[in-house]
Order: sequence, then C-alpha cells, then structure tokens
Amino acid sequence: MKKSIVALLSVSLFFFSCKKEIKTEEVKIDTDTITNVVDEITADMHNSQNALDWSGTYKGMTPCADCEGIETELILSKDLTFVLKTKYLGKEKENVFEEKGDFTWNESGSFISLKGIPYQYKVGENTLTQLDLDGKVIAGLLADMYILKK
Repeated sequence: MKKSIVALLSVSLFFFSCKKEIKTEEVKIDTDTITNVVDEITADMHNSQNALDWSGTYKGMTPCADCEGIETELILSKDLTFVLKTKYLGKEKENVFEEKGDFTWNESGSFISLKGIPYQYKVGENTLTQLDLDGKVIAGLLADMYILKK
C-alpha cells in the first residue's frame, strides 16, 4: 500500500511539474505595405473620382504673401481639362492670370494634379482643397482659406 501511494504521488508530481511552454513571436507591421494595400482596395471602391459630381466651377480666396489675397477660380470639366483664373488683390498693377490645360487623378481617385502647375487638390463633396507642394493638406490658422467651394 505504501508503494502504491509513493508511486501515485511520484506520478502526480511528475505531471504537475511539467510546464506547458508557450511560444510568442514578435510581429512587425510594415505600414508602407498596409498603406499600399489600402490604396489598391480604395482604388477599386468608391472614391471622389467615381462617386462625386466633381465637375464644375470652384471659387475661393487663397492667402498671398505680398498682397491682400488671391481670388481663385478653378473650372474642372468632365473631359479632364481645367481653366484656372487667379487675381492678385491689392497690387498696384492688375495681376490677373488664366491658365488652361489637362488634369489627372491620382491612383486612389481622390486627388487631382493640374499639368504644368505645381498645385494638387483633394476633391471633396462640393470642395477642392489645395495641397502643399508635398501633396499634403495644409494645416494651421489659414487652412480653411485653401478650400475652394463649388
């Protein structure tokens, strides 16, 4: 009987002393890859290019470093052409410019680039938001002044 108890106790200790080892792995997330995949998925889904009525005339007053402001009018046509009219206010000499050309959509269908002009615009519901020269939305106190309204 003592041998049975000792054997049972030995077997019990053997089972309880075994640990289950849990393996963990560090997972690294490549944000560039995720961004590219999201852009590809977005391109196939609804975007500004295929879901909004983007053609038309957009107007606004954008900031100017050495004048009162730039009266801006941008006309986008369905045939992917544009007319950009700018008037620099508060100058001695009338500074009115008109440029015409083609524009292109980016791969995700949410931004346009005017050919021959360094500006890009984010296309929204009845708005165009002028981007900085790096293609990013302008932030800060004057950010609202870079939005042209239809």
